[in-house]
Amino acid sequence: MKHLTIVVPQGQNNLSSIVGPYKIFNRANEYFEQSGKEPVFRIELAGTTDKIDFYEGLFTVNPHKDITAIQRTDLIIIPSLNHNFELAMKENNALIPWLQKQYRAGVEIASICTGAFLLATAGILDGKSCSTHWAAADEFRAMFPEVNLQADELITDENGIYTNGGAYSFLNLLIYLVEKYYNRETAIFCAKVFQIEIKRNQQSEFAIFTGQKLHEDDMVKEAQEFLEHSLDDKILVEELSSKFAVSRRTFDRRFIKATGNTPSEYTQRLKIEAAKKSLENSRKTVKEVMYDVGYNDPKAFRNVFSKITGISPLDYRAKYNKGH
Repeated sequence: MKHLTIVVPQGQNNLSSIVGPYKIFNRANEYFEQSGKEPVFRIELAGTTDKIDFYEGLFTVNPHKDITAIQRTDLIIIPSLNHNFELAMKENNALIPWLQKQYRAGVEIASICTGAFLLATAGILDGKSCSTHWAAADEFRAMFPEVNLQADELITDENGIYTNGGAYSFLNLLIYLVEKYYNRETAIFCAKVFQIEIKRNQQSEFAIFTGQKLHEDDMVKEAQEFLEHSLDDKILVEELSSKFAVSRRTFDRRFIKATGNTPSEYTQRLKIEAAKKSLENSRKTVKEVMYDVGYNDPKAFRNVFSKITGISPLDYRAKYNKGH
């Protein structure tokens, strides 16, 4: 039988991402047993203290073991962390050498939501792709530039490391892992029991683009402000670089370094975010919204919208506009 370790970090504020894996993997084990098979995992919760409080002491978790008592495991699940990431890293510093040792020994690790910050702090994500909650993406990029963050992806799978996007999307990651470690039939069973959409693969539909402002380049910040107030205008990057008296090449380089997007990509994301809000809250047609955000070509607008959100403007309006 394999061993599954669900980590219980200090200062953690999301009990569901501990209870969820525990319940779903136990149910997968039960399904296997009912089919006459041996359970796949022995499941244990492990932390650095024997009692960890949640929500100001409203709930308490008592891990089965101290993390140091687990010399070898097969799969580690790291739940989401307190969004004060510097504090979360400091409180859970004792987990870092254990995670590093386990990964070097060939153990697979899955992080839920902002649990990716702990993996990145351990250096395990260097040079690899990962996801995290879209709302934490800018801070993650600023803290860990050596990691290839794929914030639109719901699940990443690379070299024995699994990560997922935000909040309750961790349920999709768990179904993915159940299929990998058990089989497709068990994954479908668990998806039906816990009523989880089994085919979701992106979180981009749920992301709210607020602009990447966690940088110190004042010129780029001024350019961002200018773009945010010019959504219905057609602005050439050459004009924008001239406005700030730098070459197009220098402007592009500084903008990409600061935001992670080219100026054109950034402008597209601003326009699509404005379009999303209009589709959610107004009675305007898709074509009217398209014109409002500076697009004239329906096909181009539809393609950019679908690329950024994962669904078409019409489908987005039907899904999120109550008055549709």
